[in-house]
Amino acid sequence: MTSLSDLLPEDAIELDVPAEDWRSAIAAAGSLLTATGVATADYTDEMIRNVEDNGPYIVIAPGFAFAHARPSPAVQRTGMSWVRLREPVAFGSPNDPVDLVVALAATDSGVHTDAMAALARLLLEAGADERLRAVATPRELRALIAGEDAAEGTMPSVVPAEVKEDPLRHSGASLAGIHPDAVDPGQEHAGMTRGSGSTGPVKILTVCGNGVGTSLFLKSTLEKVLSRWKWSPYVNVEATDTISAKGKAGEAVAILTSGEIAKTLGDVGIPVEVVENFTSTAEVDRRLRELFDV
Repeated sequence: MTSLSDLLPEDAIELDVPAEDWRSAIAAAGSLLTATGVATADYTDEMIRNVEDNGPYIVIAPGFAFAHARPSPAVQRTGMSWVRLREPVAFGSPNDPVDLVVALAATDSGVHTDAMAALARLLLEAGADERLRAVATPRELRALIAGEDAAEGTMPSVVPAEVKEDPLRHSGASLAGIHPDAVDPGQEHAGMTRGSGSTGPVKILTVCGNGVGTSLFLKSTLEKVLSRWKWSPYVNVEATDTISAKGKAGEAVAILTSGEIAKTLGDVGIPVEVVENFTSTAEVDRRLRELFDV
């Protein structure tokens, strides 16, 4: 398992960095990737071009941008960098202005998933944003991260009692083509019937431009909500990119993504729900209730 601490050494963290705009903010994070031997300067250009092509979907939470691009020859090894800006800058996102920029360079789409889950847990903690902005040194930030690597990240349940007792019967789910009455609630891992008539857990896609970064944050948040609802046995979540999502839409009942990516996807034949804050369990909870008429 690759931890967040493994991917983010102290010399890849810089605090109170000046930046004129979002491009220079990404460039600052990219320069740390270059300085630590994670990627070449070409990868910084690719991260900037990703936003130019796909919009500011990388701003996944208020004040927080997760810069990344597809795996490419510019990536020498998987790693991350962390920049806290001296003054926040605008990306053109509903979550502006941004003062925290984290960059990821990945050699593939799988090795860093545990680290992304740990970072998502860190961002989901109450008061995390204040603590991340209050650290005085890279060492203090690393201490926060090391604590998250060791934490289980459990969350209290706030799902209504009637949903806990029989989540599928209260799902409705006609929007997604799911038939709750086909499920035996007495079976712990009973499947849900899809529109095609086949049985088994249904799939929800979380989608970003490249499938290696922001979609993993949204996947982690969605899985936390599903766990609180006790729906984990019935719904599989897959993080993917825009190109793959169009081909996989026929396998899924819904897509969760940003507003910019939703426009890029267009009509894919299944509901596409827009999430502004990828780390907000409350917002994802609302989107699921809309999808499944809970």
